Amino acid sequence: MLEVRNLNRGKVLRDVNFNLKKGEILGFAGLMGAGRTEVARAIFGADTYDAGEIYINGQQVQIKSPKDAVSHGIGYLSEDRKQYGLTLGLDIKENIVMASMKKFLNWRIWVDFKKAGIRAQEMVKALNIKTPSLEQKAKFLSGGNQQKVVIGKWLTADTDILIFDEPTRGIDVGAKSEIYKLLNDLAHSGKSIIMISSELPEILRMSHRVVVMCEGRVTGVLTANEMTQESIMKFATMRSSLTH
Repeated sequence: MLEVRNLNRGKVLRDVNFNLKKGEILGFAGLMGAGRTEVARAIFGADTYDAGEIYINGQQVQIKSPKDAVSHGIGYLSEDRKQYGLTLGLDIKENIVMASMKKFLNWRIWVDFKKAGIRAQEMVKALNIKTPSLEQKAKFLSGGNQQKVVIGKWLTADTDILIFDEPTRGIDVGAKSEIYKLLNDLAHSGKSIIMISSELPEILRMSHRVVVMCEGRVTGVLTANEMTQESIMKFATMRSSLTH
């Protein structure tokens, strides 16, 4: 689904290479400052990169902005969902259709609120978003339900590649289990997922493979049989003399 070749950005990213398969949850592990979020933001067009190639379904693509990424079927769920994932002052319906507004326009001008409402209600039901109504403001939802609204936004936009950055940060234990089930269901349905997490138990529980980074480089790619906390930490601390 996705292949990244020789991605470079100053000293932050150095020759990053990896691929993502259809229906796979690819974990990204590493210590703080390893470059994991920087990879996600570069792929999504939120940050520019100096060099590198991105391929989707075998075709090289140019991603210069988030709009480009969305047009190629990539959605990004930031670790800071309140700042980058949601518009807190708008309601659930508006947040869910925000990334795909063109689908809900009549004559390319007027929003078809009935159509948008039907789609938003489908997402609320499918994702089990707990809310009294579609008119509930996003800021009044719990952390877990806010995360589901962001997921609903990208599913409405028909994205096949989903990047989850710290998907359960600030979410209670019960909601974590729901998010884990949701990730597995998405993968089983054919979505391809990159999951960045600082929690090793989460990485080990959810990932089919794990990309480990240290100081902007990919230091290891581990299969399910190779993944342990010890093996991940070994690669996460594999500093290169070239970086100093």
